[in-house]
Amino acid sequence: MQLIKDFLTILLAVLIYGFLHSLLATPWVKERTRAWLGKETERWYRLAYNAVAVISLVPVLALPALYPDKHLYSIPFPWAFITLAIQGVALLVVAVGVWQTGVWNFFGLQQFLYPPKPSVPKLEVGGMYRWVRHPLYTAGLVLIWLTPVMTLNILALNLGLTIYLVLGALFEEHKLLKEHGAAYEEYCQKTPMLIPKFESNKEEQVT
Repeated sequence: MQLIKDFLTILLAVLIYGFLHSLLATPWVKERTRAWLGKETERWYRLAYNAVAVISLVPVLALPALYPDKHLYSIPFPWAFITLAIQGVALLVVAVGVWQTGVWNFFGLQQFLYPPKPSVPKLEVGGMYRWVRHPLYTAGLVLIWLTPVMTLNILALNLGLTIYLVLGALFEEHKLLKEHGAAYEEYCQKTPMLIPKFESNKEEQVT
């Protein structure tokens, strides 16, 4: 019974984290913050958002290690090395995706050092984005589910993170659709959301 309570606690903690993290990313919260603290908010909001996301994630990730746990399975040799290799590729995808979208912009340093000017965000459809609309989320799912050792607590963590990533992708879909309209609709028709389709798009630039 205690293991089930711990399982639900971990799952709930991840979902609460995901809700707060997504809430802080909404235009509504950004606008309220700007109205409260002034236009300078645009410079530091992304940086502060990332800092809060990392700091608040630490206790959530610590819960599986702190609670009593139950081993579910281990991937045997040599298959464990294959899963680790695929996880390595997923990490590379994350790195390339962050690089492609702009490292300094992703972490909020560019906005902090150089005040952003009003502009329409660019719709990224080249590189990895020609195969899948959300490569970072796809790589995240691969990372969490190909772990060689699975326990009850890790399962709870992975389920929560999966819900968060899928809902996060849907939330971002809504945001991009509002920003780019018909161009994003056309892109969605050609490119899957989370499961890659390795076919080269002839028209990589969507305006």
